[in-house]
Amino acid sequence: MFEYFRENYTWNLAFMSALYSGGALSEMDEACRPLKEASVRNDVFAQQAWYESWKKLAERVEKLALTHEEAGQYLSAGRKYLRASTYYFAAERMPSHRDPRKVQTYRQALSAFKKALQLRKEPVEWVEVPFQGKSLPALFSKAPVKGPAPCMVHFDGFDMMKEVLYLRTADEFRRRGISLLLVDHPGVGEALRLRGMPSGPDTEVPAAACVDYLEKRSDVDAKRIGIVANSLGGYYAPRAAAFEKRFKCCVAWGAIWEFGELISKQLVGRGGEPSVPGLADHTMWVFGRDTVEEAVAVANQLTLEGVAEKITCPLLIVHGENDRQVPLWRAERTIEAAVNSPGRKLKVFTLAEGGAEHCQADNYSMAVDYMADWVAEILGGIPKGYNNEA
Repeated sequence: MFEYFRENYTWNLAFMSALYSGGALSEMDEACRPLKEASVRNDVFAQQAWYESWKKLAERVEKLALTHEEAGQYLSAGRKYLRASTYYFAAERMPSHRDPRKVQTYRQALSAFKKALQLRKEPVEWVEVPFQGKSLPALFSKAPVKGPAPCMVHFDGFDMMKEVLYLRTADEFRRRGISLLLVDHPGVGEALRLRGMPSGPDTEVPAAACVDYLEKRSDVDAKRIGIVANSLGGYYAPRAAAFEKRFKCCVAWGAIWEFGELISKQLVGRGGEPSVPGLADHTMWVFGRDTVEEAVAVANQLTLEGVAEKITCPLLIVHGENDRQVPLWRAERTIEAAVNSPGRKLKVFTLAEGGAEHCQADNYSMAVDYMADWVAEILGGIPKGYNNEA
């Protein structure tokens, strides 16, 4: 993985996330060059410097976008709004959720993202999935095919959000005739930040709500719905598929066998690199608990022990050989336990081919291409692409 910062995995992961979400390398260097010394300290002042530098860049690019918009140059405006949203998301990553600037910056990211897609007329809808008297915010990415199309429910992970995943996955799935419902489910994105909805072990419940919603859409083939999720989604998606039998396939983009042991070791620095700054604070926030002990107690319930064998649809697990957060053996254990999944498959990306880091953070395209091809074959999409149907 390209490591801009010396010995700071968490910051390098954030850097690569911005790069693969449409960031311009020269602009990112502008924001990060003054931060190299701070990255070694990695204290609260360093995180403050990160926030200020990325937010300054986001605001500068957003002003350029506004100039284009006022001139009626909507495609150029949209492209710059998209980069601005990426930089706002990068800035938002560092502050604690207790810092009011986090929500403020997150709202700026959402606003810039929505402007970008609307100005560029991308085939996406902002939708609400009814859920337990409330709703889950989602993006519906529509495949360019006639009639009802297969669709994947796309859940997030421990520190991800629907907009970022849209930028990485939606186009490749669309090109293969697969629609996506990208959902901020409890514990992530807008559901957590703006609606106060924490995560829990029973991910089949929000997943079932998503299937209920999709079954009512005339442009979705209700008999060809699957689920995909990344990182902690390596638990979320298999758990959902094990108990929600309407899913016809499942993709774990990064495996999680049991989360409690994994996060407990990371919290004390004895195993795996943390994906986010302020790991203890973030864990309590995601699970809606006031102490680390209570949050870990919830995390301990996130296990595929006794669950994986209940998966009865095709299962794909995508993992990296050099995953520094989640050791490869957890992927191997998951696939071995899924004995009732027909045609279950583990794809390990090696250092030689690229995509060897956690959820292919060193080269997301490796995973996205592989997953989209596999889903198109399983659900009956267009494996050769909609421009090459013949």
